[in-house]
Amino acid sequence: VQLQASGGGLVQAGGSLRLSCAASGPTISSYSTAWFRQAPGKEREFVAAISRSSSTYYADSVKGRFTISRDNAKNTVYLQMNSLKPEDTAVYYCAATGTPGLPTTQGRYNYWGQGTQVTVSS
Repeated sequence: VQLQASGGGLVQAGGSLRLSCAASGPTISSYSTAWFRQAPGKEREFVAAISRSSSTYYADSVKGRFTISRDNAKNTVYLQMNSLKPEDTAVYYCAATGTPGLPTTQGRYNYWGQGTQVTVSS
């Protein structure tokens, strides 16, 4: 599966953005899909995941503010980000795996999209 991430941009603190991860090839609902992010000088970290059965899991830092969802008809996974904070500034990556469940480690993901930059100004 090939993944294409989009939707990043510059937003003020408290604002919202929606990231998209469009899949080409096999249907994305056949995979567990996740969002990771990497801030400058930091390691890539898990943000959110959605399983094949549409269960979801979030990092504590984004719980209650971010929502991951999937539109099977559009073969796309979304990350709705609300109440954004400057510390959410990072390059965001989508990833997919055939591993069932909700893996949170990047090593479990086989397919990666290119990153999309999110910058939150204070």
